[in-house]
Amino acid sequence: MIVIFGLGNPGKKFRFTRHNIGFQIADKLIQDFNISLSQKDKNQAMYKGTIGNFNCLIVKPLTFMNLSGGTVRQITSFYKIDLEECWVLHDDLDLVFGKIKVKSGGGNGGHKGLESIDALNGNQYNRLRFGIGRPSKKNLVEKYVLNKFNAQEKKAVLQVVQLISDNFYLLLNKKREKFITKISQELNTKKKI
Repeated sequence: MIVIFGLGNPGKKFRFTRHNIGFQIADKLIQDFNISLSQKDKNQAMYKGTIGNFNCLIVKPLTFMNLSGGTVRQITSFYKIDLEECWVLHDDLDLVFGKIKVKSGGGNGGHKGLESIDALNGNQYNRLRFGIGRPSKKNLVEKYVLNKFNAQEKKAVLQVVQLISDNFYLLLNKKREKFITKISQELNTKKKI
């Protein structure tokens, strides 16, 4: 079984903020693959279903970003899932807005959700990083990540999130380069139209 954790903060005021892109991608996967809510409590919303040939859990930690690691530990322990079978979907300040990268292991770049996961679980999980860009000054970071996307950004985000969902099966089939290439090609095609 594959477990996909979408990172974000619960509550309407955080919807469509930069820091909640992980929730947004998770919601799109849930919608597109008709994945059903299995359990919801104060700590997480968990959905069960299939993507391609893979049985999947999609989990949205509801403990706020900085405490995401507890939910990851709880789910992986209960279902006896290796961290290598987990995907974490999250925003990334170090990537240009709209850029997607995929990696396994490595540092957390100061991302509070990843710091929490690393501290309680280690860092040997797969990540889908969604670039949100970086503000001009370091002291603006906290406000920046909690701001909503503007209208133009929101349109671009919806387009990229749809492409991620359309091609997510490639990640589960360990075809990471093909996943990135396909999204890049489709985005370039749409720009030319």
